[in-house]
Amino acid sequence: MTSDIHTNAIKRLAYIEGHLNGVRKMLEEDRYCVDILKQTHAIRKAIEKLEALLLDGHLQTCVVDGIQQGRAEQIIDELRSLYTVGR
Repeated sequence: MTSDIHTNAIKRLAYIEGHLNGVRKMLEEDRYCVDILKQTHAIRKAIEKLEALLLDGHLQTCVVDGIQQGRAEQIIDELRSLYTVGR
């Protein structure tokens, strides 16, 4: 993974952690359910963005390196598996 993608992923993860802590606090304070659900939706979207970023980094680096090293079948199997998990 490139250093800029790695740095961006760490930042996104910190944002998600902060958001999760905020939701926990909302629950502890017995805040309005709809407000909490809006926040969990935002967290889910943030995780999706993180996953897209990680996948992009994987495709740009690990996949290319694996194919160049003669591990094309292994890489393809991993991508198939990842696709199945994502469905």
